[in-house]
Amino acid sequence: MYVTPRHTGVSSTASARSRIDRRRFLGIGTASATAVALGTGLFSSNAAADRPKHEFPFTLGVASGDPTHDGFVLWTRLAPEPLAADGSGGMPQKPVEVEYQVALDPRFRRVVRRGTAVASPELGHSVHPEISGLSPGREYHYRFRAMGAVSPVGTTRTAPPPSSMAGTLAFAFASCQKWDQGHYTAYEHLAREDLDLVLHLGDYIYEYPIEGDLRGSVPDHLLVETTRLEHYRVRYALYKSDAHLQNAHARFPWLVVPDDHEVDNNWADGTSQDDDPTEAFLQRRADAFQAYYENMPLRRSSVPVGPEMGLHRRISYGRLADFTMLDTRQYRDDQACSGRLEDDCDARHSPNRSILGERQRKWLIEGFSDSAARWQILGNQSPMTQTDNTAGEGTSVWMDPWDGYAADRERVLDAAAQRGVRNLVVVTGDRHQNYAVDLKADYRDENAPTVGTEFVGTSISTDGDGEDLGEQGRRFLEANPHFAFVNEQRGYVRCTVSPEEWRTDFRVVPYVTRPGAPVSTRASFVVADGAPGVAAQP
Repeated sequence: MYVTPRHTGVSSTASARSRIDRRRFLGIGTASATAVALGTGLFSSNAAADRPKHEFPFTLGVASGDPTHDGFVLWTRLAPEPLAADGSGGMPQKPVEVEYQVALDPRFRRVVRRGTAVASPELGHSVHPEISGLSPGREYHYRFRAMGAVSPVGTTRTAPPPSSMAGTLAFAFASCQKWDQGHYTAYEHLAREDLDLVLHLGDYIYEYPIEGDLRGSVPDHLLVETTRLEHYRVRYALYKSDAHLQNAHARFPWLVVPDDHEVDNNWADGTSQDDDPTEAFLQRRADAFQAYYENMPLRRSSVPVGPEMGLHRRISYGRLADFTMLDTRQYRDDQACSGRLEDDCDARHSPNRSILGERQRKWLIEGFSDSAARWQILGNQSPMTQTDNTAGEGTSVWMDPWDGYAADRERVLDAAAQRGVRNLVVVTGDRHQNYAVDLKADYRDENAPTVGTEFVGTSISTDGDGEDLGEQGRRFLEANPHFAFVNEQRGYVRCTVSPEEWRTDFRVVPYVTRPGAPVSTRASFVVADGAPGVAAQP
């Protein structure tokens, strides 16, 4: 597919967005603003009424996210019939009151917070109560009650005090979990880890029709591409029906950000993969963003307004680490050249092209100066490092990751160096492969200094079983001297951070096309404080 680059002036995207924003979208009308307030527990509604119990409403589990030193956001979505074709989850078109409790113990003998949120049909009967005023660096337990039923119990944690230097921070990151290509065995093992939080870096769902041998096991309305709100709602319900995914959500707070498949493959700002009319694509994007918010533990600062959604944000873990979650889809220029794997094309180096957009890039760079954290961690959707696919002369790269926006990459890495970022580590999804790489100031200069480190994580299930090292992985190692490691199995990445050292363990499973796979650590790498770049561990 040839993707036509967008113009740099007032675009058809901006014009269409100004027209489409006047339509009825989440966050635009008074009723929707009220629904958001009710769903976050800001106030309750006397009009909300329970429905008599007839089926268990918590089929999609519970979750927490975006922790601060004194709180977090909680999440659940009521869906007694999760795969209902209309996306309603089998719920009535009326609000339902949901009680929540937060306790110091899993038996709820010491409840420290309780309240009520309202699950409205406008938000897919999801609730996002925001909890504050708790003690820092502490484990809490939470649960919900609605329609005569009590939810599973979730466990979460607050971040450490803002001024503290925590001794250690343990987290895992994951991405890419195509439901019809493998079991979520990796989440079964992830849930048994001792972690402070989990990052999900995109492709939580896939928009494609359910494919392969599992087509006969799902209702017919899942055999279409997701393009409308009801499609996206049902697709999330299908993915969230997995017990291992639910358990991983319930065990830890999550930081989440979408990539492309939550909307449409390789989308960029107002451009779809198939160059659909801009107004139609923005409608689809608005529906996709609404469903994403409905199904994720996100704060009201991320509530979509039409086709716009606040996704880039920072979460601090005392003075040890800052997590900066990036949004590399919503503000980017269209992919250069053909948009696919290309021999080096001049357009990808243009200083006028951006993957972050000017405002987000400025916000990111200013954050480098403002932060006192020992480790700067960027949660990123597709590889920042150069991934040359051909050894020898010339460079053959994909245009969708940062390789297609080389000037933006250089601006960010140069700013980190110029502003004295002590330790820059980028954690990334998308590629269905594990990498450990050095981030270079300029990949056109073989003598350019290393200014940061990137760890790219494989998929949970996408592309099936995988292998330890295939042909493409060998090409990457040969063509990219800044690569220390490539692996092509499924799994997740575990990171343990202290003031002196960062350790990354690539946790892999040998197969996902059948259940029950064991997990092992395929390789481990460390980054020493103040010394960018990876070093292998025996």
